[in-house]
Amino acid sequence: MTSASAHTAAGGTRSNVQKAAMLSGIVFILVGLLGFVPGITSHYGEMKFASHESGAMLLGLFQVSILHNIVHLLYGVVGLALASTVGKARSYLIWGGIIYLVLWIYGLIVDQMSMANFVPLNTADNWLHLGLGIVMVALGYFLTRSPRSNTSAAGR
Repeated sequence: MTSASAHTAAGGTRSNVQKAAMLSGIVFILVGLLGFVPGITSHYGEMKFASHESGAMLLGLFQVSILHNIVHLLYGVVGLALASTVGKARSYLIWGGIIYLVLWIYGLIVDQMSMANFVPLNTADNWLHLGLGIVMVALGYFLTRSPRSNTSAAGR
């Protein structure tokens, strides 16, 4: 293990991929908490546990339910926990991003007014999930790529 990828429990430095996983975790926790705050979540009184009929809208844009908020909180806690090592942080970002890409596809094909939309998801959620999926996978991949050996044409 190189010093650039090492993290000591006694307060050593974190790699960029660990910082990205930690930041993602914090953001997911904040989003999960904000989903329970009236005012930030409009139509708060219409929030259901898990249903396409949940009328609550985070920031007036993203349809949320109690289950949706809990999922964000859990995603955040997992992100913080897996930020402990480079490998775990990389896995969290890549696999978490893949899960969001699958959720994006699910959101595109599920009838938003059906019981299959139990999370619930709306169009704004779908496109946010696409963006999150792409960004998370990219961060996990690019922040852990090995630097290429620097060979020049003049040296051949």
